[in-house]
Amino acid sequence: MLDAEYVGKCADSTLSKLERLHTERRFYMETKSIMIVGVGGQGSLLASKILGNVFLSQGYDVKVSEVHGMSQRGGSVVTYVKYGEEVNSPVICKGEADIIVSFELLEAARWMSYLKKNGHLITSTQTLDPMPVITGTAVYPENIIEKISASGIDVTAADALAIAEKAGNVKASNVVLMGLMSSKMQIAEEVWIEAIKACVPEKFLELNLKAFSLGRNM
Repeated sequence: MLDAEYVGKCADSTLSKLERLHTERRFYMETKSIMIVGVGGQGSLLASKILGNVFLSQGYDVKVSEVHGMSQRGGSVVTYVKYGEEVNSPVICKGEADIIVSFELLEAARWMSYLKKNGHLITSTQTLDPMPVITGTAVYPENIIEKISASGIDVTAADALAIAEKAGNVKASNVVLMGLMSSKMQIAEEVWIEAIKACVPEKFLELNLKAFSLGRNM
């Protein structure tokens, strides 16, 4: 016969372990938010597909929402990617993004208020004149990276176009930035590679894998 006090202690210990495991799992599966920002035609759709594939493969619930705005006239294109144990809404509000990846420099400044405290901003140094600059009613701002950094934001800037050109085509700059972002996340490189293979047509695969590798290892 088992001692009742002993059984009780064992039960309490097992319950404690289960509660701890549940808490650890909930912490691990905490909802995270990533914003991809840029201008129409820069490849945000492919980037969001790669991210979604990566997170789904890790067992996360994933929500993706795209806002194309006035991309035909050089307006902002924004993609929200949220992942976690259970994601109820795809929308990311100001101060909620863990990571912002910007394909264009001015867009990084435009959306940086959406970054949460201790979040990280990754941006290409590419500049594309918005309509007010094209029409002469405004001037493209100078020293954007320095101003962002001076505001206390953790920012990494890269000449993604030049790196993509080394890979074989400047259009792969979006995947260069995915590679750079992947180096800051705790997900194995192989997972990203498999996601790229799943999302990129065969004839462009070698180019994009090289672009990813150059971005990850820069």
